[in-house]
Parts: sequence; C-alpha cells; structure tokens
Amino acid sequence: MPATILLAAIAAPAQAQDGKALFDSVCAACHQAGGVGNPGIAPPLNDAALWRSLGDSAPGYVAGVMAAGLSGTIRSGGQIYAGLVMPPQPMTDEELAAIGSYLLGTLNQTGRAIDPALIAKTRAALPSHSALQTLRKGS
Repeated sequence: MPATILLAAIAAPAQAQDGKALFDSVCAACHQAGGVGNPGIAPPLNDAALWRSLGDSAPGYVAGVMAAGLSGTIRSGGQIYAGLVMPPQPMTDEELAAIGSYLLGTLNQTGRAIDPALIAKTRAALPSHSALQTLRKGS
C-alpha cells in the first residue's frame, strides 16, 4: 500500500473523532464558530444554562436533534427562532457522537459526552420534532 494511502487510512478515524474540527467544518456554517449562534438563522449552542437544565436528558436531546433534525419555533437567549429547520445530519454515529461530546463536554463544560451507541439507538427510533421541542421546553 502506498504511504499516502496508508496515512490517509490511519488519519480518517482520528479526524472522525475530532468533535471540534467536525463542528467547525459542518455546524459552524449556521451556528457560527464557538456555537455563538446566528440571530434569525440558528440559535446559540454555547448555552450552558440550557444544557444544565436538560441535565441527564442533554445527551439524548442532542443525539435526537442531530439524528432527526429539528423544525418549528424555539426561544434561545431571549430571541425567537421561528421557522427553524435543521435537517438530520448524514454523518456516521462516531462523527455525531464526537460533535455532541464537543458540544456538551468542551463548549458547555457539562461533563457529559455522547457515545456512538446512543446515536445508533436514536437513529433506530427517531424522536419526533414535537417530542424534542417538548423536552427542550421542559428544561
């Protein structure tokens, strides 16, 4: 195997596990670098109060939003995001888990992480958008 192909094969799993790099290359297009949000387009994700209020439900909520997407209206940081449409993310379970772990663990310092098995379980029984909205409102 040529060295360049071997290096690419070795680097791919490491890149898939880098939640910040994945967030920056995919999620930041709407949610901006550092998850600060984009008024009227995408709510901030660097909202430690939200993630604390979701508590033990935070990993499931994040997994649900990434796997099923989210539409509707939410309030975040005093702003209303109406007509919100975030599509399901077509990445691997490992990539979504890395992004979710970065979001919860690094960006918001909740001490929580997301396991690829949670993403797989969530994909097997996708939550409805209304169930995700209810979970968020109940936090």
